[in-house]
Amino acid sequence: MSETKKFPVEKSDDEWRQLLTPQQYSVLRDHGTEAPGSCALLQEHRPGAFHCAGCRQPLFATGRKFESGTGWPSFFEPAEGAIDTTVDRSYGMSRTEVHCSRCGGHLGHVFDDGPPPTGLRYCINGVALTFEPADEPEPGAG
Repeated sequence: MSETKKFPVEKSDDEWRQLLTPQQYSVLRDHGTEAPGSCALLQEHRPGAFHCAGCRQPLFATGRKFESGTGWPSFFEPAEGAIDTTVDRSYGMSRTEVHCSRCGGHLGHVFDDGPPPTGLRYCINGVALTFEPADEPEPGAG
């Protein structure tokens, strides 16, 4: 029997279902995938940060997002310590699964075909994310 990893944020299945939309639950808790091009966050480019929709941990800064052409938000580097990975052998292939280090929620996968400086492409389900814009200066301030 393998040990189950403990995360700083843990909830019962019922608590997750109450907290998340059905689509968020499918992705974050059941390792589902949203349809490509279906999430509004794909087009989000304002300064700010993308957070885990399950626990609100900051995961990626806008400046680390790029257009991969895949239909999912893509990033070349996560926030330090925000991401854990495991091997995903589903669908007859081996990929590196990306999940939130705080709640264990499934986010997507990471591939080695991204841009410099890391060469990585974190292909993330937009429904697994929330976006918090950076504080913008008051009009006329400065």
